[in-house]
Amino acid sequence: MPIRPVLKMGDPRLLQKSQPVTTFDASLEALVTDMVDTMRALDGAGLAAPQIGVPLRLVIFGVESNPRYPQAEEVPFTVLANPVLTPRGEELEDGWEGCLSVPGMRGLVPRHLHLNYRGVDQRGNAIDRDVSGFHARVVQHECDHLDGILYPMRIRDMRLFGFTDVLFPDDPPPAE
Repeated sequence: MPIRPVLKMGDPRLLQKSQPVTTFDASLEALVTDMVDTMRALDGAGLAAPQIGVPLRLVIFGVESNPRYPQAEEVPFTVLANPVLTPRGEELEDGWEGCLSVPGMRGLVPRHLHLNYRGVDQRGNAIDRDVSGFHARVVQHECDHLDGILYPMRIRDMRLFGFTDVLFPDDPPPAE
């Protein structure tokens, strides 16, 4: 399947709220395949449908071994449609994030440390998981795209946002 172009920060389509997935058919399977191929080709940890110009509440994510995130813990590959996120507690954790729609940059972003997410996969099968750490961060980052939120909008201190090669000149960047 084709690798789709990823929209970049500044494109107004990234700021729109996405619509629920209502049809679970071959066209959705094809979209998921394109998203997977695109994410993997760009060494992403996840991808939201709006990032490729499709305004649906659909995200994919997963990390095994990824050169963009060499120290990241594993996150199981997941296709998640119509997600509902529920924080588990008030504890927030700051972590460095990057994004395929904000290439070459990183920022320190607060996220809920513990989270429950629910939704369905591309076939309509229910998903309900309690997660924490990097897994919770990735889910929150990707699901933000569904509401038109890019990670720089969540940065509290803009001194902790910049180009990856300037912020981390001698070391690989920390996990997203």
